[in-house]
Amino acid sequence: MDTSRYADLFLTESQEHLSAINHALLELERAPDSAEPVNALFRAVHTIKGMSATMGYVQVAELAHELETLLDTLRTGAIGVNPEITDALFTAADTLEVAVGLSVANREAEIDVAGPLARLRAVRGSGVGGQGSAPKRSSTSAAATDAHEWSTAAPAGEGLLVRVAIAEGAPLRGVRAFMVVQALRGLGTVVAMVPPLDELKEEQFGADFAVRLASEQPREHVRRVVEGLGDVSAVSVEEGVAGGSAPPLAAAKPADANGNGNGNGSSAAAPADGVRANRNVRIDLRRLDNLMNLIGELVITRGRLTQLSATLGDGALDETVTQASRLISDLQDEIMTSRMVPVWQVFDRFPRLVRDAARTLGKNIDFTIEGKEIELDRSLLDEIGDPVVHLLRNALDHGIETPDERKRLGKPAEGRLRLEAMRDRSAIVIRVTDDGKGIDRDRVLRKARDAGLVETNRTELSDDELIRLISRPGFSTAERVTDISGRGVGIDAVQTRVRALGGLVEIRSVPLQGTTVTVRLPLTLAIVRALLARVNGEVYALPMTHVNETVELKTAQLRRVKGKEVLVLRDDVLPLLRLRELLHLESTERKAQQVIVIEMGERRAGLIVDELAGQQEIVVKQFDGVRGGLALFSGATILGDGAPALIVDVSSLL
Repeated sequence: MDTSRYADLFLTESQEHLSAINHALLELERAPDSAEPVNALFRAVHTIKGMSATMGYVQVAELAHELETLLDTLRTGAIGVNPEITDALFTAADTLEVAVGLSVANREAEIDVAGPLARLRAVRGSGVGGQGSAPKRSSTSAAATDAHEWSTAAPAGEGLLVRVAIAEGAPLRGVRAFMVVQALRGLGTVVAMVPPLDELKEEQFGADFAVRLASEQPREHVRRVVEGLGDVSAVSVEEGVAGGSAPPLAAAKPADANGNGNGNGSSAAAPADGVRANRNVRIDLRRLDNLMNLIGELVITRGRLTQLSATLGDGALDETVTQASRLISDLQDEIMTSRMVPVWQVFDRFPRLVRDAARTLGKNIDFTIEGKEIELDRSLLDEIGDPVVHLLRNALDHGIETPDERKRLGKPAEGRLRLEAMRDRSAIVIRVTDDGKGIDRDRVLRKARDAGLVETNRTELSDDELIRLISRPGFSTAERVTDISGRGVGIDAVQTRVRALGGLVEIRSVPLQGTTVTVRLPLTLAIVRALLARVNGEVYALPMTHVNETVELKTAQLRRVKGKEVLVLRDDVLPLLRLRELLHLESTERKAQQVIVIEMGERRAGLIVDELAGQQEIVVKQFDGVRGGLALFSGATILGDGAPALIVDVSSLL
């Protein structure tokens, strides 16, 4: 069987199980006497072992087998959990993740599992009173050994006859069937199988396959174990029935157009507990990206059609364009929704990161995550991982004190670190909060004065000045460089990445109480609603997420405070910006000018433009800035009349 076509699917499923392994290991470290983390680890490792063996990834299967053996001794209580064992499990899990990636990339020669294997055998041997590890079955001949065992068939009618139907359309049917057989081996002795193992691996079986099992387990327990493996549509467990005398399971037949199991409109053949058909499919991200690009071009074309129909005055054409526009909007919403994924897909790797960093620094950390169900566009999800890593590392190294320091300050020895995600209108907010010592403003000020970044007579810094300083490339208050931080690239990397995504970073720090870093990001980077404004005959677009309101400029509203122009709007005094001046255009006196009140987080300002040109959904096109050009724009778009327009980066103005 050519398994290379299943490599991507194997990688995807393995990554899910590896994530489960890391979570279970963290839980096991917190609660070493709990049985559930060990059971969860065993299930995940067992699944990876079965899939990798079928894929032919020898070293992955060998390491997973040794992990499974150690976990089995923990599960049976032969040895107890201790720090040495958990460290060995963490190391083996890391190696397993690397081995999976290299195997899929056809770089198995680079895999080295000897060290983790030896460590697993050592801790297992020492934990059972010096007993050596169990004789290791050669991973290259594992499948052949199984084939020998199953080829020794017991007389028909003895033991349990287990018939299993793999769900219609399930990927890697041979792997799924192999996993079933492996699970049955854990319940007893598999003495025969139809079809043989070789045909099973080649997926040469029809609606179902049968296994003869010698086991003392109750029939119902065997059935539940098999059903719990996933992608199993039906299971039958009978005693004393010859394998060839039973017809294929009806529930394995293809469903009809209505989703019925037997194709004749009846659901009578469905299993007793009602197994639902799998309504999810895996799609290559490149296909979603292509769909997004196509719908973007369609949105541009829609704007052009709308403008053309408005000039022709044809009622039938107007009606058709309106209907097409509505359908395009619905299609756009569906495509954008299909790209939305929960942030836990990135957040789930952070507990392990925090655990490892805290151990390196000798700190005790209570790490919590909130809002993991919040969704955002997949393209953004891929971008936020690194900024959050920098924020967590900074909080661990610079923010939270060591246990001894915290005790001297009257704090609990265990520091608190919280990562949360939330929705704020059409933006997502990611916040990292710690209860550490806060940012040492005096040290930052001294460092800034020494570097000539502020006046020598400055005695304090505002929050805005603070973030501008600590986000400068190379700026760091660390006394020494460590593996965690100290090179002055943490906040700078966060600020650069977030600004490039059209977002904003805010920092609030209180001495001895802690620091909160807030990152605001748009939900998607592809299609946004924008306010169009005209200056000197050119049209510019401002994302509506940052527009609070628009007002007509009146001379009576203008004031000057400390030499700077401000706008008095009702009870607020807002700093005033003129887009014409920002573009280095000549100032002209106009009878009527418009003010766009822009905001980002808690910051607000008034932006003066010549006139407003309406609202429109725009497709964001990224571009590389021109050397020496203005840093005012985050992208460009094409308007309905085919003319280009630059998109104003509001974060650069506030």
